[in-house]
Amino acid sequence: MSQNESPLDPNMPPQTEAEQAGNPSSVDVLPSLEEQLRQAELLAAEHHDAWLRAKAETDNARRRAQEDISKAAKFAIEKFANELLSVKDSLEQTLAVENASVESIREGADLTLKNLAKAFEKSGVEEVNPVGEKFDPHKHQAISAVPSDQPANTVVQVFQKGYLLEGRVLRPALVAVSQSA
Repeated sequence: MSQNESPLDPNMPPQTEAEQAGNPSSVDVLPSLEEQLRQAELLAAEHHDAWLRAKAETDNARRRAQEDISKAAKFAIEKFANELLSVKDSLEQTLAVENASVESIREGADLTLKNLAKAFEKSGVEEVNPVGEKFDPHKHQAISAVPSDQPANTVVQVFQKGYLLEGRVLRPALVAVSQSA
């Protein structure tokens, strides 16, 4: 093979020395270390910028979530409070009647109690009146045991009704249970 022939392709025309001198050598094709460093610094700056943006986005999302939680806790009772306004109105109307008879006060109290029951129902508050049920320590609090012809541990008297909020005990019922004979 002569100096003018291409070592890679025998069909290519031979290059002149001038053409060979014009082609960069394999060493010249690789970027210089300075160019590699500059490219690496640009890439690092890009990644740092992307990281800063992602961090800011995460911080904003965390802040918005904390604000939402704060608002939810602060205004969680809003629906129930709205329902209680009609109860308060009923009480005020009952008390506003001058020279009210016992019967009109009783009617006002009944209307108020109905409004309160509606407010409880709309807000997921359920009354627990367990007379005749088996004692459940999760929903009832026994304050006494009394002799009875009922099976043992049956609720025979309710001193104070209990309440559930969406199925969770808000206040247990205070009860007396039957004791075995």
